[in-house]
Amino acid sequence: MGAAALRALPWALLLLGPLLPGQVLQANPMLTSEGQPVPVPGDSVPGFTSAPPAAPEEIHPLKEQPANGSGEGHAKPRKAFPVIGIDYTHVRIPFEISLWILLACLMKLGFHVIPSVSNIVPESCLLIVVGLLVGGLIKGVGEKPPILKSDIFFLFLLPPIILDAGYFLPLRPFTENLGTILIFAVVGTLWNAFFLGGLMYAVCQLGGPGLNHIGLLANLLFGSIISAVDPVAVLAVFEEIHINELLHILVFGESLLNDAVTVVLYHLFEEFANFEQVTILDIILGFLSFFVVSLGGVLVGVIYGVIAAFTSRFTSRIRVIEPLFVFLYSYMAYLSAELFHLSGIMALIAAGVVMRPYVEANISHKSHTTIKYFLKMWSSVSETLIFIFLGVSTVAGHHYWNWTFVISTLFFCLIARVLGVLVLTWFINKFRIVKLTPKDQFIIAYGGLRGAIAFSLGYLLDYEHFSMRDMFLTAIITVIFFTVFVQGMTIRPLVDLLAVKKKQETKRSINEEIHTQFLDHLLTGIEDICGHYGHHHWKDKLNRFNKKYVKKCLIAGERSKEPQLIAFYHKMEMKQAIELVESGGIGKIPSAVSTVSIQNINPQTLPLERVIPALSKDKEEEIRKILRTNLQKTRQRLRSYNRHTLVADPYEEAWNQMLLRRQKARQLEQKMNNYLTVPAHRVDSPTMSRARIGSDPLAYEPKEDSENLPIITIDPASPQSPESVDLMSEEPKGCSGLPPSPEEDEEGLVMRVKEPSSPGTDDVFTPGTSDSPSNQRMLRCLSDPGPRPEPEEGEPFIPKGQ
Repeated sequence: MGAAALRALPWALLLLGPLLPGQVLQANPMLTSEGQPVPVPGDSVPGFTSAPPAAPEEIHPLKEQPANGSGEGHAKPRKAFPVIGIDYTHVRIPFEISLWILLACLMKLGFHVIPSVSNIVPESCLLIVVGLLVGGLIKGVGEKPPILKSDIFFLFLLPPIILDAGYFLPLRPFTENLGTILIFAVVGTLWNAFFLGGLMYAVCQLGGPGLNHIGLLANLLFGSIISAVDPVAVLAVFEEIHINELLHILVFGESLLNDAVTVVLYHLFEEFANFEQVTILDIILGFLSFFVVSLGGVLVGVIYGVIAAFTSRFTSRIRVIEPLFVFLYSYMAYLSAELFHLSGIMALIAAGVVMRPYVEANISHKSHTTIKYFLKMWSSVSETLIFIFLGVSTVAGHHYWNWTFVISTLFFCLIARVLGVLVLTWFINKFRIVKLTPKDQFIIAYGGLRGAIAFSLGYLLDYEHFSMRDMFLTAIITVIFFTVFVQGMTIRPLVDLLAVKKKQETKRSINEEIHTQFLDHLLTGIEDICGHYGHHHWKDKLNRFNKKYVKKCLIAGERSKEPQLIAFYHKMEMKQAIELVESGGIGKIPSAVSTVSIQNINPQTLPLERVIPALSKDKEEEIRKILRTNLQKTRQRLRSYNRHTLVADPYEEAWNQMLLRRQKARQLEQKMNNYLTVPAHRVDSPTMSRARIGSDPLAYEPKEDSENLPIITIDPASPQSPESVDLMSEEPKGCSGLPPSPEEDEEGLVMRVKEPSSPGTDDVFTPGTSDSPSNQRMLRCLSDPGPRPEPEEGEPFIPKGQ
């Protein structure tokens, strides 16, 4: 009976199998203690094959399992405490990452706690030394030190540093020096890459059997990797020496924008190395790919920046997630650019520059503070980890040292940098108003530091196509260490020795902002009048387009119509109010401080009843329109002014002719005076003349019959000018051909006021009574009166008679 039941059990299980989903039925369910099936006599059924043993994951959750593992044949060891245990593999990765970040923060803290060390050695140098020590300890213990992988560097460590630099980029100095930055970044990087690659190819051909196999494309690829200035190293060194804003933006801007050139050259030569033959079409496409990579990265960044600004317009009801949009959209811009091998650095910079003015107008002050300090913290930690892992990777990596190749690389890097800066600066100074002095050129050339970007690009090389990868990495690390340690440690004393101007930490004021805007409007107007469409003209066009269209779409509420000066004032008021609250001086606010900041901190609803009666909406809008039309638009123009389209003044040509005639008359008079043998009578000063006339006023009283007397006309407009006295009619005795009468001797001279001339007429060449031939002869006679004795002290100025 028992044997029959055992034989019928497989048939029953096979029949119940379709009714029990999720179970894999076995024909031999009985197992031995070793886990092997128990042979059952007569269990072979024709046409059926027993199922394989059930996998652990295939066990149905409703199936009853044994209470412990004894049913499986291997019981787990009993713990002293059933809950507590050690499982390092479960937390290994996040635990080690946290340890590395903690080590980086402690090193940074110790660096700033000891000021004597920070004044001599840059922070980046100390962090590399720490990395070397940690890597040596790990290797001494017998473990393999971690290596800074390129994916971790480019996807996680580099973006925070670039976002922090792009979001808080000083936009005005950057745009004013954009041409100089682009020349250094594009032309300078191309010069360094091809100059270094060509010379290193010559060195490889002459260096012996160990270097002969390195071709031209491999050397050009190596030159493109090592030629680019690293933004992380530049930031780490230049922020410590506090160099002036011009030099800082030139070197740092070059390190940011040369990423496009580096990416293009790296991928271009990497692809060319796989080609059997490089054609002219490949070179042309490679040249065009530079514009695609650079402009494509900028376009991606602008798109994500606009989307981020538009999203921040609707976050007024949930302020907590406002900073998250800034970080996510910026990181998505970087990843999208890297997805298509575009310039991720330029995408991050463009996204940060585009979104910042609109995002800050929409988000709250707390969100702005969160963004600022989180970016600073994130970028600082990433920078610290990069330099520590550079030291660790130096110990852990494989190296191949070749004296000829390494020393030649270092020497030619310095030579190429110096020559490139000197030649490009000579060309740039022809177009710059503020010239770059020799001191500035030295700092720019000396500040060309290399860093982790070059190391990561070299680490990405494939052994199959570049068997000399270890030698390239050794040379790259040597150049990085030389620039960071030697140049980074000596640039501070050199700046002090050369007395290079340093950065002045000053807070912007309303006065400075007003004068800056005034100068911008003034220079824009000068460019328009001159017909020259320069930097200020296009900047004004962009500001008008931004104010008219873009702000209305990306900024919520009334702040889209707020003038720039008013927005800056509100920003300063908010900052001042926060500082007052944090310092505990809220009860000692001076009378000059506006209460706008206090209202922003503790917003209160306005009282229902106002002391001043409220205006109607129509009246208020009419007043606003009048103010906007007459006050805010300081330079409203209906058309572009040009010197070729100005309306001609009808009186301008007549006035010009009059001025030319007067000038010719003065020149003729000077020529005539040169022919005189005896100098003319010296004209007395007006004070002397009034004194002499006052000595005998009866001699100058007007007579009844004064028609034939000489007349002196005086211009009342400027009576003290010698040119205002004009002899209109004067016929002295002996010049008219008639003998003088006794009455004429007694009558003297008559002084009459000259009638003012009408506009548009020439008072010099207008025909008058004095233009007759006799008057002209009289003037010739008066031009040489001959010697005349000086009047005595008691004698009147003009005698009464002979």
